Amino acid sequence: MAGGYYSIEQVFHIKAGDFASAGEASSQIKKTLKQLGIDPGLVRRVTIAAYEAEMNLIIHSIGGELKLKVTPQSIIVMAEDKGPGIPDIDLAMQEGYSTAPEIARELGFGAGMGLPNIKRCADRLNIQSEVGEGTLLEIYFDIKAR
Repeated sequence: MAGGYYSIEQVFHIKAGDFASAGEASSQIKKTLKQLGIDPGLVRRVTIAAYEAEMNLIIHSIGGELKLKVTPQSIIVMAEDKGPGIPDIDLAMQEGYSTAPEIARELGFGAGMGLPNIKRCADRLNIQSEVGEGTLLEIYFDIKAR
């Protein structure tokens, strides 16, 4: 990692159903992490998780925020939305389970791999969801000293 102490926060506002802008926030996160000199393997894991979280905001919510926080010890990606919430988190974590609408499926999204891919990439994952209120994903990545 590049030398010195730093702490960075970025916030991206994600619009529901905005497939045309899909991937812009996660691309900016990737660019930021590369500029900080973060290990390329870690950058890849964070970018994949951020993209999946961004797509979940676009597909399933009525809009929300994707946030990046980088400290010397960790990278945290948070996705917070207002929306339908997740009625059964255990079911939502199963590969292939999807509640994506037809429009998302027609565009090639909504295969039910979002949350499983996020969990696979993350060092730790916290999901809080309330039906009819929204969902908060907190995705944690440890920065190992080189």
